[in-house]
Amino acid sequence: MAVAILFGVFALLLLIGVPVAFALSAAALATLFYLDLPAIVLVQQTAAGTGSASLIAIPLFVFAGEIMMRGGISERLIGLAAALVGRLRGGLGQVSILSSLFFGGVSGSAIADVSAVGGAMIPQMIKRGYDRDFAVNVSITAALVALLVPPSHNLILYSAAAGGGLSIADLFAAGIVPALLMTVVLMLTGWGRRLHEDRVRGAGVDVMVIKPVQPDRVRAAVAEALGLHPSA
Repeated sequence: MAVAILFGVFALLLLIGVPVAFALSAAALATLFYLDLPAIVLVQQTAAGTGSASLIAIPLFVFAGEIMMRGGISERLIGLAAALVGRLRGGLGQVSILSSLFFGGVSGSAIADVSAVGGAMIPQMIKRGYDRDFAVNVSITAALVALLVPPSHNLILYSAAAGGGLSIADLFAAGIVPALLMTVVLMLTGWGRRLHEDRVRGAGVDVMVIKPVQPDRVRAAVAEALGLHPSA
């Protein structure tokens, strides 16, 4: 019955438009009253849940991602992704997806990912003739890769919610392959969508599609992303 009250109150509050944070708090409080537990239990459990030392990694990752974004690393990562996959059909969409993978591995946050990469790529995609909805959807969906690729904040929270019994390092290792698979599937989907649109509309090929791979450009982009001189 307690479980039914917990999920029932939570679902009801969501349906009537209560913010998720308040819905969770109210559902937990209603369950606490039903179980007739002392109020001190709620305080103790809340303090214990936020007292995990591993949670300090989240603000540090956010801080590191903010520093790197302010330092222009998002533009460098986009340049690296453009050098690697910009020649493919739907080049800007492919660049947006791969850039999200790179930046997710820096910040660990999907919100920071879509803010940094989407803010730069969406206007460029629209300018190049991509559908506005497609450009936005590509950037938002690609940002979800950051939920899997290390250092994902969600994996840290999952470990903390499990009482610390799950190794964060193991969770990070387990997220690498799904993140790469998700990136590949998104790139294939973007390629197929762009191919279909070009055939239906008879539009010209994206400018980035016909550019061949240039090893010198790739080396220069890698060096710039790493903060090195191309000649190093």
